[in-house]
Amino acid sequence: MISSNDFRTGTTIELDGQVWRVVEFLHVKPGKGSAFVRTKLKAVQSGNVVDKTFRAGETMAQAVLEKATLQEALGSLEGRLVETEGKAAMVVAALEGKSTDTERALAAERALRESLEN
Repeated sequence: MISSNDFRTGTTIELDGQVWRVVEFLHVKPGKGSAFVRTKLKAVQSGNVVDKTFRAGETMAQAVLEKATLQEALGSLEGRLVETEGKAAMVVAALEGKSTDTERALAAERALRESLEN
């Protein structure tokens, strides 16, 4: 849980079932009444920007985001594709009669089917 008093630019919170990032914040202490925090929030998924006011000290769930570079994600996917293409080539070679190792080709076919199902 995080308090509205702890908001900083870049802080992520969970509100109304969505994850929001604090873009701007201003802690206001009026002469009369209680303090409040005026914020500008940006939805992480959709990019929508809204202005929202919180009472000072109001708590909500803090969202923890895991950041990964696109290159790491693509590298993992690329490795899986190369592995799948190699197995497909073995199966094609066995079906065309170019491979003499039938057991190995059948094992590659089973592995290919399993990887395509996942």
